[in-house]
Amino acid sequence: MRITSTSCICPVLVCLCFVQRCYGAAHHGSIKVTRNQTKHIEGETEVHHRPKRGWVWNQFFVLEEHMGPDPQYVGKLHSNSDKGDGSVKYILTGEGAGTIFIIDDTTGDIHSTKSLDREQKTHYVLHAQAIDRRTNKPLEPESEFIIKVQDINDNAPKFTDGPYIVTVPEMSEMGTSVLQVTATDADDPTYGNSARVVYSILQGQPYFSVDPKTGVIRTALHNMDREAREHYSVVIQAKDMAGQVGGLSGSTTVNITLTDVNDNPPRFPQKHYQLYVPESAQVGSAVGKIKANDADTGSNADMKYTIINGDGAGVFSISTDKETREGILSLKKPLNYEKKKSYTLNIEGANTHLDFRFSHLGPFKDVTMLKIIVGDVDEPPLFAMPSYVMEVYENAKIGTAVGSVTAQDPDTANSLVRYFIDHNTEEDRYFTIDANTGTIKTAKIFDREETSWYNITVAASEIDNPGLVSHVPVGIRILDVNDNPPELAREYDVVVCENAKPGQVIQTITATDKDNSANGARFHFSLDEGLSLNPNFTLRDNEDNTASILTRRRRYSRTTQDIYYLPILISDGGVPPLSSSSTLTIRVCACERDGRVRTCHAEAFLSSAGLSTGALIAILLCVVILLAIVVLFITLRRSKKEPLIISEEDVRENVVTYDDEGGGEEDTEAFDITALRNPSAAEELKYRRDVRPEVKPATRHHPSSSLDSINVQEFIKQRLAEADLDPSVPPYDSLQTYAYEGHRSEAGSISSLDSVTTQSDQDYNYLGDWGPEFKKLAELYGEIESERTT
Repeated sequence: MRITSTSCICPVLVCLCFVQRCYGAAHHGSIKVTRNQTKHIEGETEVHHRPKRGWVWNQFFVLEEHMGPDPQYVGKLHSNSDKGDGSVKYILTGEGAGTIFIIDDTTGDIHSTKSLDREQKTHYVLHAQAIDRRTNKPLEPESEFIIKVQDINDNAPKFTDGPYIVTVPEMSEMGTSVLQVTATDADDPTYGNSARVVYSILQGQPYFSVDPKTGVIRTALHNMDREAREHYSVVIQAKDMAGQVGGLSGSTTVNITLTDVNDNPPRFPQKHYQLYVPESAQVGSAVGKIKANDADTGSNADMKYTIINGDGAGVFSISTDKETREGILSLKKPLNYEKKKSYTLNIEGANTHLDFRFSHLGPFKDVTMLKIIVGDVDEPPLFAMPSYVMEVYENAKIGTAVGSVTAQDPDTANSLVRYFIDHNTEEDRYFTIDANTGTIKTAKIFDREETSWYNITVAASEIDNPGLVSHVPVGIRILDVNDNPPELAREYDVVVCENAKPGQVIQTITATDKDNSANGARFHFSLDEGLSLNPNFTLRDNEDNTASILTRRRRYSRTTQDIYYLPILISDGGVPPLSSSSTLTIRVCACERDGRVRTCHAEAFLSSAGLSTGALIAILLCVVILLAIVVLFITLRRSKKEPLIISEEDVRENVVTYDDEGGGEEDTEAFDITALRNPSAAEELKYRRDVRPEVKPATRHHPSSSLDSINVQEFIKQRLAEADLDPSVPPYDSLQTYAYEGHRSEAGSISSLDSVTTQSDQDYNYLGDWGPEFKKLAELYGEIESERTT
């Protein structure tokens, strides 16, 4: 078949062309001639020419849902080169070619072999070509055309969002919009009335209505009351074909709930109520409930209860339970049957959320009267105070009075009261109480630093009715006394650099005291005055509970001494003041110029200098040679015969020899070697302490000026006379040897004789590691060290 914009060319195809024109005119009203798209034939060069008008098609149409037994005829292809002798072959390609659409390659007739659904695919794009059957050469260029699926009414409207749940306030005006529903139809909305939908209501009249075009659901009655009916089920139908007979329809359900508004005032079921409350009711406890009914729900039923008048307004209070919406009546003050036996209250219940649209239905509150009857009961003893706080000093003796509690019988009988402590906890056993007077006493000695507060419970009961018991809490505070000396706040690691300067602060220390601030908040730091002046370090009290450790000299050496000990005395400001002594350990370390510690180990000194192995060996050889020279020099000195008398001017080195040949091993107090150092050092005569003198020696006076002028010969004669005349000396000869070291030097002595009166820093603990042969020596020096430590 050939369709052109003018007329059919071939007379044989006049009938078919007429049918096609009529079919297209019936659906579209006109036929549009489109320009074909020519594809290049393989092996030919591109040639631009005007296509033949006989090889041009508009779209074909095919009805959907065709259920006939034979394939549905679609249309016909025809070429002007076809003479009807079968020499032309028609080829169909594109969407559905060969499966959905088939073509008779001789006649060009196109048929649809399957039932099509427009809702799945609306059109198909295909390509047609005519070739010479013998040579396979194209007679017509490839041309594109469309087969459109024609719609029929085969889909009913559907509500995709149903069923619906919606609310609308009660008492709404008629015509209030509730919900808009929308139904969709899968049919072609541009063809006929297949997709034209109208809405109607099947269920829910006369309460609601629906707009047939828009699907808007509205209320159809005035003042719909939720309290009368709350839920409605409305069925909406959507029908296509504009609602005509034969149209398809679908329906959905809309569940509508009326929401509450405050259109009902609260009401008390009764106008008069009566309540019994015993006089033993506790203050703050709930003694009764009252409720006003409200037909509304949610916040519209919320209400507040108040006492508007009555003689019990100051004794009772009322609050609202938000869950149950009840009025809770509570006791504000204690009841006393002997003083007042009844009370009258006027209680009001009012809504808290008002809707002024319905104020004409009010007032939204109600009032009732409540009469309260006070019941008489036998009450337990009543303490004079709701709680007690008492104080006692720590370290107080057992049996010290802490305080007293007092309770009385509130009834008219005024029975006697007995006191006791509830021993429920361990703390209750630390105190005792007098059963008659209520006096509390201590049962142990307290230490505030362990526990500063105790809580006990004292009970009181009537002697006539022991079952009535009242309790009162008693708190006992332990007061502090100054019984703890201050101590260093922590263990300090004090470091002094080898290149330190005099007066440099190397550590700031602080102290702590277990006592409270009233006994020891102010600390005073000082060095131990019982020891000699420390030449290395000193201490400065900063007067802010801290102290600074300062150096007293320049430069320290790890190789000479790497650890120093500094005793510190700390005292508090309590009454009486207490003090304690602590010892700081100060390590000597090598530091950088900015003060950062590099190392504190003496063995790392040489390696830190970066010396090579050869340099270290050379240094060691030099040291060995120097030691050999020193030993040789000392040997030569000893081989020389020293003069018996050393001149007074020779004060370089003096040797004092002490050789006691009398008295035996037990005579350790016969002579005091300190008197042999210098004539000026003998300021008074030393006596033996193991022999009581028979006569009192004469008192000798030697002014310091005369001692400085005595020569050695006079000094020795004087000592000889004293030895001959002293009645306390042993009755046998003894040898006393003296040596004169010269006058006292301003720089002080460098002799080793003072070492007998000073403590040594030598540690003799290593003797215990030498074996059983040195066990006695280790024990001896261990006792000496312990005595020095003590």
